[in-house]
Amino acid sequence: MTTTVDATAPTTAPTTRGRLRLHGLTGTVLRVHRPALLVWCAYVGVTVGWMLWMHHVSGARIRAELDACRRKPEGACIDLDMFAFEEGMSIAGAFVAYASYAVAAWAGASLTGRELESGTAQLAWTQSVSPTRWLTVKLAVPAVVLTVGTTVLMLVYRWIWSANQEVRSDEWYYSDPFVNRGPAVVAYALCALAVGALAGLALKRALPALGTALAFIVCLHLYLDERSDTLWPAKTLTGTTASRLPMSADQLELGAVTGSGARINDLSCFDVDTDAGYARCMADNGFTDLYAEVHPQSHFWPLHLMTTGLLLAVTALLVLASFHLLRRRTGGTS
Repeated sequence: MTTTVDATAPTTAPTTRGRLRLHGLTGTVLRVHRPALLVWCAYVGVTVGWMLWMHHVSGARIRAELDACRRKPEGACIDLDMFAFEEGMSIAGAFVAYASYAVAAWAGASLTGRELESGTAQLAWTQSVSPTRWLTVKLAVPAVVLTVGTTVLMLVYRWIWSANQEVRSDEWYYSDPFVNRGPAVVAYALCALAVGALAGLALKRALPALGTALAFIVCLHLYLDERSDTLWPAKTLTGTTASRLPMSADQLELGAVTGSGARINDLSCFDVDTDAGYARCMADNGFTDLYAEVHPQSHFWPLHLMTTGLLLAVTALLVLASFHLLRRRTGGTS
C-alpha cells in the first residue's frame, strides 16, 4: 500500500498572524506599567477634551456675547458673566501644571521603590539585565511617554489661552499660564520622574519613596513660583511711564525717589491721571521721580527658558545621582 502526497498541500506549517509587540526590557516596562500608561493617556485625553470644550462651547458663547455687546450702547454689557470660562480654564490649567505631582508619586512608589522592595529588580540583575541598563530603560521609556503627553497638553493650552484674550482675566505672569505655555511644564514632568526614581532607589520602599518624591516636587514648584521672576533682570521704568503701567506688566517693585535720591515705598502719585495732576503731586510730596521695577510681556520667554533650564539642570543632577547610587549598591556592575 502506498501513500500519496498532495502536491498542493503546504510544505511548512502555517504561520499565525501575530501582532506587533515590543520585546526585551522596553516591552517588559510597558507591560508592567500598563495601568499607569492607560491612566496617563486618559488623563491627557480628558484634559485636552476639556480645554477644547471650553474653547468651542463656553468660550464661543462668551465671544458671541461680546460681539453683540459691541453693537449696543456703552454700559449695556455690565452683566456679562465670564466666570464659567475662567473657572473651567483655571481647572484645566491646574491639571496641566500639577501633573508632575502625580508623576513624582508614581515614579517613587511604582517605578523603582516597589521593585526594590519586592526584590523584582534584584532578580532581574542576576539574569541577563545589568543594573545600569535596567535603570536606563526604566527612565527612558516613561520619559518619552511623559514628553509626548505634556507637549500635547502644552500646545493645546497655549493655543486656547492665546485665542481667548478677550474672555480671560489671567496674565502671562500668573503661575499656571507661565508654566503651561512652554517647555517648562515638560521639564517639571521629567524632573518629577527623576526625583521619584532616585527616592525609590535610595529608600527601597514604595510608600516612603512616594512621600519623599512628592514633597520634593511640591517644594520645588512652590519655590520657583516665588523666585522665577529673579532669573532675568527686571526693567526699570521712571516718571509717568512707571505710574501708568499696563496690566500685562509684572510689577515687582513700585515707589518714589526723594530729593536725596533714596527710593521709598510711596504710591501717592501713581493714581494721578493727568500730567498737571502728576506734576502737582510730585511737588507736594517732595519727590523727584517715580520708579517701577517690572517684567514686561516681552520677558516671558527669557524667564520661561531660564526656569526650564534650571529644571533640566536639577533633573540631570538627580539622574546622575541615581546612577551613582545604583553603582554603589551593586558594586559597580554595569
